[in-house]
Amino acid sequence: MALVFTGHEFAEGGNFIANALQEQKIKASFFFTGTFYYNPKNDKLIKQLAKDGNFLGNHSYSHLLYCDWNKRDSLLIDKAEFLNDLLGSMERLGHISDNAGDPPSLRKSQYYFLPPYEWYNDTIAAWCKEFNKQLINYTPGTLSHADYTTSKDKNYRSSKTIYNSIIDYERSKPAGLNGFILLMHIGAGPGRTDKFYARLPGLIKYLKQKGYQFQTVEQLLTND
Repeated sequence: MALVFTGHEFAEGGNFIANALQEQKIKASFFFTGTFYYNPKNDKLIKQLAKDGNFLGNHSYSHLLYCDWNKRDSLLIDKAEFLNDLLGSMERLGHISDNAGDPPSLRKSQYYFLPPYEWYNDTIAAWCKEFNKQLINYTPGTLSHADYTTSKDKNYRSSKTIYNSIIDYERSKPAGLNGFILLMHIGAGPGRTDKFYARLPGLIKYLKQKGYQFQTVEQLLTND
């Protein structure tokens, strides 16, 4: 399985997550926007994640919403806007890769693309293919992606609820979490005080005890 963390505006969980991965001797995948990559406040964290051998990938440049929430086939951008948003992080990713000596975890950093909001349609998928980018998404079934919600949101999920949804899924499905891409956020901002990333060490230990091995997205998707 693969742990995936996205980032755009917030990164308060970055150091905690990086340390947890180091302590557990595993690697994860981080998909950041260009806004995140070019923010000097994130430089030290990004360099540390790269040095530790984690996968760094593309989550668009400015986190645009590509298509309507209610009418998914209705695009909110044109092809030129999509291309600019898709490629806006590439120069920064290439710079990180060069400085890190182009380790295996970064060689395909510009190939895999996790769309903003994890929301897209068949046109976006076709454009990704045209521009030689592999579009990916998280595996549905748990509430891990809701770790950004605040208590004021209608879709709020507490960290306990999120954690239990992962455990319940693993226990109830025949294949468990095998091949799973479990998506979380590197930060949720000040609006959420119940930070799910604080439960990451316990979650990793539990899943290790169940026999799971943690891979980067690149490793997971290229294994036979």
